[in-house]
Amino acid sequence: MDYTHLGRTGLKVSRVALGTMNFGELTDETASFAIMNEALEAGVNFFDTADVYGGPQSPDMAKGFGTSEEIIGRWLAQDGTRRDRIVLATKVYQPMGTGPNDKYLSAYHIRRACEASLKRLKTDHIDLYQMHHIDRATPWEEIWQAMEQLIREGKITYVGSSNFAGWDIATAQMTAASRNLAGLASEQSLYNLTQRTIELEVIPALRHFGIGLIPWSPIGMGLLGGVLHKISEGRRATPGLQAQIERKRPQLEAYEGLCRELGEAPSDVALAWLLHNPAVTSVISGPRTVEQLRQNLKAPSLKLSDETLAKLDEIWPGPGGEAPQAYAW
Repeated sequence: MDYTHLGRTGLKVSRVALGTMNFGELTDETASFAIMNEALEAGVNFFDTADVYGGPQSPDMAKGFGTSEEIIGRWLAQDGTRRDRIVLATKVYQPMGTGPNDKYLSAYHIRRACEASLKRLKTDHIDLYQMHHIDRATPWEEIWQAMEQLIREGKITYVGSSNFAGWDIATAQMTAASRNLAGLASEQSLYNLTQRTIELEVIPALRHFGIGLIPWSPIGMGLLGGVLHKISEGRRATPGLQAQIERKRPQLEAYEGLCRELGEAPSDVALAWLLHNPAVTSVISGPRTVEQLRQNLKAPSLKLSDETLAKLDEIWPGPGGEAPQAYAW
């Protein structure tokens, strides 16, 4: 396994991160334990979860919330050496109850959510505490005050963001600097060959501030995982995915054809493309099975030629570069 620094920090994480969103919902505890065992054995040291993972992420369907963290906590408790072998990341923001303060990024909710995550994870500290979404109703001074207090108490070490716009990142960093804080270490964004909008402003902002990029949905909710081949074998796609397949069928045919020429699995090519970007720290693998994890772990060793990268750009064109050059003279 290859490792790299998490953004500008001194912390090193594996190029493939284990995403645990499926734990407790699509993957039971026994299978989840097997996946974590396999990941640790393979050298994956970056485990990512969220307080809301483990059930439908809806305030009206709270059943299952926290289950992913609880599964990880029980796995960590099996072997006291495991905690010091991983970089543990979780998130705060999503509704964890029906009360008016059971969500978002008030200092009140951040404190309570962190304490609850620590309890579920059966640990005394979180290595990377990530804001799951932007909360523009809460002042940055309040957010950083809450994070600073958690750092001071030793409950969290680094702070990250997820689903932030470029100007949110800049605002967060400037406010943190005014408080003599390091600010954000990482940003999780939707980024894959089919979704390249963040190339306009988010990636330039991350590069400017030295913040690591952790793409989520790296294979486009399954679109880039050889979906046409799977359908030809008789597998059925969900209605939502089927609609996307029909809209993107010419691109998918070209993409899977290129992967066949390369002799590589489409999912590996999708992950390898992301890892060729200097802004990317790690890609999140969210396997439902051990076999899926093993497949994803091949990506860091796959080197794509300049010619292949150019062909991928032709099939899945980006927004045209960075803003404003992408749309202005």
